[in-house]
Amino acid sequence: MIERATDILGVLAATVAQHGGEVAEQGGHAAGAAHAMAATVAGPWWVAMVPGMAMVGVVLAALCAIFGVRSKLPAWLSVGCIATSFGLTVAMFLKLQGMGPGAVFVTKAFEWIHLSWGSRPGQTFHADFAFYIDSLTCLWMLFVTGLASLIGLYASEYMSHDLGTSYCRFYVGFCLFVFSMACLVMGENMLVTFLGWEGVGFCSYLLIGYFYKKPSAVAAAKKAFIVNRIGDFGLLMGMFLTFVKFGTLRYPELWPLVQPYVDLVKSGHAAEVPVAVGLIPALLMVGAFGKSAQFPLYVWLPDAMEGPTPVSALIHAATMVTAGVYLIARTYPLFLVSEYALPIVAWIGAITALLSATIGMAQFDIKRIMAYSTVSQLGYMFCGLAVLSSSGAAFHVFTHAFFKATLFLCCARSCMALPASWTCASSAASRS
Repeated sequence: MIERATDILGVLAATVAQHGGEVAEQGGHAAGAAHAMAATVAGPWWVAMVPGMAMVGVVLAALCAIFGVRSKLPAWLSVGCIATSFGLTVAMFLKLQGMGPGAVFVTKAFEWIHLSWGSRPGQTFHADFAFYIDSLTCLWMLFVTGLASLIGLYASEYMSHDLGTSYCRFYVGFCLFVFSMACLVMGENMLVTFLGWEGVGFCSYLLIGYFYKKPSAVAAAKKAFIVNRIGDFGLLMGMFLTFVKFGTLRYPELWPLVQPYVDLVKSGHAAEVPVAVGLIPALLMVGAFGKSAQFPLYVWLPDAMEGPTPVSALIHAATMVTAGVYLIARTYPLFLVSEYALPIVAWIGAITALLSATIGMAQFDIKRIMAYSTVSQLGYMFCGLAVLSSSGAAFHVFTHAFFKATLFLCCARSCMALPASWTCASSAASRS
């Protein structure tokens, strides 16, 4: 059984690697033309069950808490729901590949918001609860749901000392995070993306502060929540300005409207791009820097290690912290309309990579070392996107999710086997 599962994962990894250039290209330099020209088609209804199954896990874990379940049933139910999401994601990936290169489809779950205050262009706001599926979406969702399933299984034993209401509370937050991350990545418009963006921030606050009787954990949760609000304000302003200038937040409608400005920059007439349009990527990058812990908004991530280690592995190493990278990759055409946006991203990424790695060398707590390593690796990802090496950036996101989650879980096992007072400094002192 284990060998068969390994073979399946190996084939899947090889397939993802084979199509890696296409995945990154849709999030990279060719995104403007590709998205502007790609005709979106209606997707299958079961795509909506990818986030839907995670929400089912939230409900089931909450019911376990209500009925006072004191076993590992919440873990098995949650892992089963998230594993089902992973299976649906694999099916979604295979369907997309069967549609040919550059394929895009949209699955509408339900009509969400439809407002109109006039008949002129820009006086209608339409945002469905729908999902935009392309290769970039599939890449992210494969490792989000796949790693969440495995880390949830690991946590079923790691958190077993806390069976009862707290155990259920952990899995409610865990499944809610997967649901929010799915909305962020799969959203067909910026509003659904923002819903998921705020959802992962809220779940991060809940899970960092899981040990709510521990003052340092409570302080770390507050710090993460407040620092992320700075970035979220930038993203919100960027969304407002996008709607004001283009009259829509829907990605299929937005890319053709952005393309003329991209063509102006390509032809050497960047000065003709309106200042307000050039300001949009600047605001979006503030949101990306906050969520992905880039300089100077990186200070919350090392303290976030106060949460349980499975939380650190899933949220603060593998998935949520790459949300800023995803935001830039998804809105890459908007970043191409400004001649200053990508150079700023490159400099911030490079400074963060060097600074956080240097700070990490002076740490003694092994989880904080891993945290600063994560910040540094995120800097490389931003730098890769900014210098138009989108293939390298996407590849590094995918590989980093797996090796950093594994490192965190190994750290958890090491800390459980060693005395509570053990640090890297005490280890060095004992050897000397």
